[in-house]
Amino acid sequence: MDYYLVTEDSIDITESLTMIDDPRTGAQAIFLGTVRNEYNGRQSLGLYYDAYPAMAHARIKKIGEALKQDFAISHVVIIHRIGELPVGAASVLVAVSAPHREAAFAAAKAGIDRVKQEVPIWKKEHWADGPSEWHDDPSHSGNIK
Repeated sequence: MDYYLVTEDSIDITESLTMIDDPRTGAQAIFLGTVRNEYNGRQSLGLYYDAYPAMAHARIKKIGEALKQDFAISHVVIIHRIGELPVGAASVLVAVSAPHREAAFAAAKAGIDRVKQEVPIWKKEHWADGPSEWHDDPSHSGNIK
């Protein structure tokens, strides 16, 4: 099953694994991004993710469909959270299943890389030592993520 979602709800990893389960596949690969407690050497208390949900969802779906064309994978699930997230919370999940592990690993990596580069989702860092601020992550090719 393919599934794409932008949501304020928690990511259910077990449900995501169930969605990509297929007896014809021998590999499942998952990337799970979580909110870390520091960024560029500053302590963070959490993040606020914002997006135009319909636009972000459409872009995520397009990425998932492209992954199926570019890699020999059977199923893909991509979920990105928006709203307030505390340190440790899962913020993004890319899960794929494929007949073989090489395709699964490659597709999961390409999936998260494309999500970070192409999906219009912005983040505001809540700093422990000062006010919150929106920021760019230099690893995202200029997109705010």
